[in-house]
Formats: sequence, structure tokens, C-alpha cells
Amino acid sequence: MVSKAVAKYVHALHLKKFRLRHGAFLVEGGKSVQELLSSGLLTERLFLTAEFAAKIPSVPASIPLEVVSEEELTRLGTLSTNNTALAIARLPEEPPLRPTTHGLLLALDQVRDPGNLGTLIRLADWYGLQGVVCSDTCADPWAPKTVAATMGSFTRVPIWQRELPDWLASLPKDVAVYGADLEGDNVHKLNLSPNGVLIMGSESHGMRPEVEAHLTRRLHIPGVGGAESLNVAVSAAILLDNFYRHL
Repeated sequence: MVSKAVAKYVHALHLKKFRLRHGAFLVEGGKSVQELLSSGLLTERLFLTAEFAAKIPSVPASIPLEVVSEEELTRLGTLSTNNTALAIARLPEEPPLRPTTHGLLLALDQVRDPGNLGTLIRLADWYGLQGVVCSDTCADPWAPKTVAATMGSFTRVPIWQRELPDWLASLPKDVAVYGADLEGDNVHKLNLSPNGVLIMGSESHGMRPEVEAHLTRRLHIPGVGGAESLNVAVSAAILLDNFYRHL
């Protein structure tokens, strides 16, 4: 049985302020935990059901491991049910953020839904982007729901959190900054090179004016139906595919 002190620590990590205070976050579910264990991220503690523990390779002896019941594992985490695993991982140190004219970064402004944010991080992994820059108005990239939605990509994609207008203002003048706009150029008629920064805003409100002011090219996804808008992750997938389709 997990001690009260450890359970209190795990429950504290449900909240952003305690993740920041302790420098740690939760990883839930068997697939995500296995991705964590095979990555370079540091695992602080593991909780496994007996059935799942029998299925995975041996865990390094340096990682504290507790075998718990499915009911106890579910009580510890945020999932409605969890019959596999939960881990506490250390927040990774941010690598240097040096945008260049070679390679594409994804920047997100006010993407507040953790599921969308996690899917966008997964897209960055799929297309091999340099990483994802999140505004301070985005959902927390290390929230349990965000981490789960990345499907393991949280272990491979560099993530930075920045005051986006200030960061954009600091970019070299030759770095292209793209963004979606209904009045922009038809993305299907362009020959885009995957270099620079692609900004995606909230699907409800779009980019803030102070972020939009830094765009050097506006891109439009044409549609012929009656939908008012596209999900932000769907829009990003369409735009990214147009950056990479000629490679």
C-alpha cells in the first residue's frame, strides 16, 4: 500500500503549481510509462499493477517501484480507470531555443485545451519539428491530460514556454513567421519550405493581435462546406503537411 505521504505527493502533482514547485510531473498509462522508461527523461518513482509489471522489461533498480492494485492506481492518478502504470518523472531542462532559417518550429498561442495541445506535440513529433513553443496562455504541456494526449511524444519533442510576443520580437529578421488567416494565401497553391515558425492560435479566438503582428506570411486552408472553423490540431496537420509534401 502506498504511504499517505507518497499519495499526497502524487495528488499534489495533479496541479501545475506543485509540478513547478517540485520539478516533476505525472505519466499515466502503460504505453506512456514505457515510452518514459525508454527515453532520456528521469523517472523518479513507478507504480505498477502486478499484471502489468509481469509484462514489461526489468525496471532499473535505481527507480523506486511499488506494485499496487488497479483501484489504488486509479485513486492516485487522474484517469477514470488505470490498470497498468503511473510514473513520476522529472521535468526536463529546456534546451537552448535558437530559431534558424533551417528547420520549422511550431508556436502555439492560447491553445488552452490539453487534448489539443498534446495532439499538436504529437504532430511535431510526426513531422520531426525542432520543437514546440507555448505561450504562457496555453494549457500546461506537463499536465496529465496533455502528456497522455501526446501518446509518448512528450519524451521526444523539445517544449518551451515563453511570453510569445516578446519571443517573436526577438527573432532574427530573416526567420519566416507563418500563421493561419482566412484572408491568407491558399496553402494548396504554395510551395512552402519547412523553415521558420508556424503559429497556431486558439480555435475560438485565433491569435492575439500582438502575436499576429509578427506574421510575415498568412496561410489559408480553403474549404467548400459550411463548417465555421477547423479544430486547431486538424488545421496544424493540414498546414504542416503542405510544408513537407514536396520533400
